[in-house]
Amino acid sequence: MPRLLKLAAAAALIALSLPAFAQNASIQVEKPSARATPGGATTGAVYMTLDNKSNAEDRLTGASSDVAGTLQIHEMKVVNGTMQMREVAGGLAIPAGGSVVLKPGGYHVMLIGLKKPLKAGDSFPLTLQFQKAGNVSVTVPVQPMGGSHDAMPGMGHMDMK
Repeated sequence: MPRLLKLAAAAALIALSLPAFAQNASIQVEKPSARATPGGATTGAVYMTLDNKSNAEDRLTGASSDVAGTLQIHEMKVVNGTMQMREVAGGLAIPAGGSVVLKPGGYHVMLIGLKKPLKAGDSFPLTLQFQKAGNVSVTVPVQPMGGSHDAMPGMGHMDMK
């Protein structure tokens, strides 16, 4: 009988922990990548798709990594023929049951104050902070320069504020 009680207690603990696990698994990160940077570059960017598997909106509120001094969630867009890049105030909304693509010419995680160049073939850890899902850690592979996400159509003048 004591063995049966131990099994029941273990099952109860597992059942109680499932909602916390499901909440952390509510955001799935697909295809994280960064492009290699030339020597002397002080900035870089990370791209990915964020899928929200929950029935409630969540927000990407920040990111951290040892590769750079500061990480910010940015948006790039063309306004009156000028490419503008801005930090997303209040975080990036990830709709319930939906996804947001972070890509060149759009949303991305900006790496500011790179500690060393990003080299093709390397990878680095990145922790994404979400309002509801909490921290989600991923490994970001560094792709060669000149890859498909290097093309930024409409890039003429650039205004960074």
